Amino acid sequence: MKTVFAHRGISTLAPENTLAAFALCKPHGIGWIECDVDILADGTVVVSHDDTLDRCTDRSGSLYDLQAGDLAQIDAGSWFADQYMGERIPTLAQLITLVNQDQLNINVEIKSCSAGWAMTERLIDNVIAALDHLDDGRQLIVSSFNHQALAEFKRRRPQTAVACLYEAGQLGEDWLAVLQQCQAEFIHPADHGLTQQMIGDFKAAGYRVNVYTVNDLARANQLFNWGVDGVFTDIPHCFPAKYRAIGS
Repeated sequence: MKTVFAHRGISTLAPENTLAAFALCKPHGIGWIECDVDILADGTVVVSHDDTLDRCTDRSGSLYDLQAGDLAQIDAGSWFADQYMGERIPTLAQLITLVNQDQLNINVEIKSCSAGWAMTERLIDNVIAALDHLDDGRQLIVSSFNHQALAEFKRRRPQTAVACLYEAGQLGEDWLAVLQQCQAEFIHPADHGLTQQMIGDFKAAGYRVNVYTVNDLARANQLFNWGVDGVFTDIPHCFPAKYRAIGS
């Protein structure tokens, strides 16, 4: 079964990484979502790609200066469209409630916390605590570009499948050793520059392969024909129904 992941929710129809974007998945028959998580000063895990507010809210500044109580005053939707005015940055706990309610599967990307290793460890611990509230039957992958953090997450929660993320051009000859060190089940490479040979090498080594970010249906089809297991996309609702089955 090939998988389509809603990248930050259906992020072309609603503001990325908001409950509004994730809530659109079930009505469109999309079974898998992808989100990014980082941490506030008080340890609250929030769903946000950036560690600053500047790009996707009506405020400027660092996540690491905020408390949970500040979220109610931050608008994360009006930049996208009038109808999303007042949309908030969600906590991971809030997203997990939605995932359970809508019976979604979830890929949680742990961001490379720029506040330092101590905060990264706190992020890992608090992500684990939140994930303990996922219902039985919900499928889960945890991924990160920070392979040290990913290995530490896997050490603390070995039952969870993990994925090593790689930016375009960053796949070195040591990729297999890195995946083994992280005890990863998946590799998540960037689409740009990805070749059939590379995918063949990943598959031959026993890894499942999910590629980001694929917003072209013909390219997605090519990747699937090369043996890719899944793609992350901003337009999951545009994919044929065979890729969008809830629970797949």
